[in-house]
Amino acid sequence: EAEVKTKLGREKISHLHFYFHDVVTGKNATAVQVASAPTTKYSPTGFGAVVVMDDCLTAGPEATSKLVGRAQGIYVSSGQEDFHLLMATTFVFESGKYNGSTLAMIGKNAPLEEVREMPIVGGSGLFRFARGYALAHTHS
Repeated sequence: EAEVKTKLGREKISHLHFYFHDVVTGKNATAVQVASAPTTKYSPTGFGAVVVMDDCLTAGPEATSKLVGRAQGIYVSSGQEDFHLLMATTFVFESGKYNGSTLAMIGKNAPLEEVREMPIVGGSGLFRFARGYALAHTHS
């Protein structure tokens, strides 16, 4: 038998604000389609497309803003009638007090909606046992 000791402190609430830059075209694309269904090219929603991403997370909306980390994961066009994505993303923080910590997000993202809410289902480092939600807004 092994004894496991855990050290759980008081829960903390963190409000983070950052931008991720999903570049889907050009030689510096950060999101690349890696698979599709035979019918994807005929679908108005791109149903069946699978995309892998490694996007910059920045402090401001400009791509040249301070880099705070990366958004790494996949998204799949999963709506046959409405355009929405199933996203599985890890936010990897690479600077500041969260350096080395991650947050895991998985859920539906409807990019054409003004505000999207997606669940935060875990994390590592300072975000171990994280739970909550992310609000996404498209900034162009």
